[in-house]
Amino acid sequence: MAKKISTKYECDACGYQSIKYLGKCPNCNKWGSMEEVKEVKISDKHRTYMPEENSKATVAVEKLKNISTQDVPRTLTDSNELNRVLGGGIVPGSLILIGGDPGIGKSTLLLQISSYLADKSDVVYVSGEESVRQVKVRADRMKVSTDELYVYSQTDLNLIYEIIKKIKPKFLVIDSIQTVYNPNLENSPGSITQVRECTQQLMKIAKNLNIAIFIVGHVTKEGTIAGPKMLEHMVDTVLYFEGEEHHFYRILRAVKNRFGSTNELGIFEMQSSGLVDMDNPSQIFLEERSKELSGASIVGIMEGTRPLLVEIQSLTTPTAFNNPRRISSGLEYNKLVLLMAVLEKKAAYLLQQQDVYVKVAGGVKIDDPAVDLGVLVAVASSFKDVAINMYDCFIGEVGLTGEIRRVSRIEQRIAEAKKHGFKRIFVPYGNKKGIEFPSDVEILPIRNINECLDIIFKNTF
Repeated sequence: MAKKISTKYECDACGYQSIKYLGKCPNCNKWGSMEEVKEVKISDKHRTYMPEENSKATVAVEKLKNISTQDVPRTLTDSNELNRVLGGGIVPGSLILIGGDPGIGKSTLLLQISSYLADKSDVVYVSGEESVRQVKVRADRMKVSTDELYVYSQTDLNLIYEIIKKIKPKFLVIDSIQTVYNPNLENSPGSITQVRECTQQLMKIAKNLNIAIFIVGHVTKEGTIAGPKMLEHMVDTVLYFEGEEHHFYRILRAVKNRFGSTNELGIFEMQSSGLVDMDNPSQIFLEERSKELSGASIVGIMEGTRPLLVEIQSLTTPTAFNNPRRISSGLEYNKLVLLMAVLEKKAAYLLQQQDVYVKVAGGVKIDDPAVDLGVLVAVASSFKDVAINMYDCFIGEVGLTGEIRRVSRIEQRIAEAKKHGFKRIFVPYGNKKGIEFPSDVEILPIRNINECLDIIFKNTF
C-alpha cells in the first residue's frame, strides 16, 4: 500500500496548520503551541474501520418544511442527574465527550451507566487503559451488574470497528480517546493527528450505524481537553466533570450540547460504591453553613432550570501591601473587583486598606448574576464584623450605580429558599410586579444596596 507522508506543524490550541515552525500561532496568538505532526494519506479503500455502507449511501435533498419535527427518541439512564445534563437522555447516533481531572469519576460514571443500559441493549465498553480483569475488579468494587456488558481491552481502531460490526451495539464507550490509534497513521497514540482522525471516524460510525458513543478525554493542566481544540467542535456534546479532590461531590456541566441546554448541571456524591445522584443539593451545600458568624450569606442561584442555595463566605483583613488583595474562589475575579468598587463608591465602605477574600462554600463555581447581592452583603458583614441573620437569603444583580436589578425565575428561587426554612428573602424591586409572593415568608423588595444594608445592620453601630 502506497503511503504519502507529509510533515506539518499544528497548533495544539486551535488546530491551525503551517508548513514551517512558528513560535507564535498567528490564529490564536498562543506561544509555543506549534507541534510537529506527520500525516499519512491513505486511500479510502484501506480505511477498514469505516462503515462500508457509507460509500454506497445516497443522501436525498429535502425541503426543510417536509422534515418531521417530531422529537428524537431518547434513552434514559438510571442517573437523573446525567439525564438532566444531556437534555433528557441519550440521543441515538450522538457522540458525547466527557472530560475531567484524573480520578474525578469519568470512568466510574460510564461503567455505572453501561451496566444499567446493558440490561436493555447491547453495550460495548472499550478500555484502552485497563485490562478486562481490571475493569471487572472495579465493577465488583462498585457492586454493579456486568452480566450483559461486553468489555473489550483494545486501542486499535480497526479491531474496535470489527467488534462493532459483529455485536452491533446500541451504545459504545471509548476510555479514552487519547489511547485509541489508527494503525494506518505513523503518529503515536494521543498525538493531535491520531486524536483528530480517530474522533472523526468514531463520529462517522455513530452517525451511519446510529450508535450513541461516549468517549473519555484527558485534560491538560489548564483544565481543557487534551488534543486539538477541533475535538470539541467535532462531537455533539461536551461534558466536564468538576470537583475538589478532598470533597465528596462532583459537578457535571455541559459546555456544548446540540440536543439540549448548556445551562444544566448535575451533582453527584462520590461513595465507595460509585457516584450517587444528589437529589437535594441545596441541603448538602448548607448543612455545614456558618451560623451566626460574620462574613457569610446565603444566595439563591439558578443552574439551568434548577434552583440552588449556596453559601458565600468573605473575609476582610487589614492589608500589608501597597495594593490590597482581592482573591476569589468559585467566583470570577473581575466580578469581585467590580463589586468591591461599587461597595466602596456607593455604600462608603472604606476597603482601600483591606484585603478581601471571597469563597463559594463547597467549591461550587457560580456565574449567575443573582449572586452579586449576596457577595456584597457577605463582604459588608465581614468588614463590620456583624453576623447576618441565619434566616436571611439574598437574590439580586448589582449594577454599577448600586441599583439592584431584576433576575429571572424569581419564583423558583424563592420557593427553594422557603423549602429550606428561610424566613426573610431580599429580592430586586423590579421583580415585584406581576408576581404573587408566598404569605408565610417575608419578601423584601429593595431598590439599591444601601437600602439592603440599612435593613440588615439597622441595630448596629
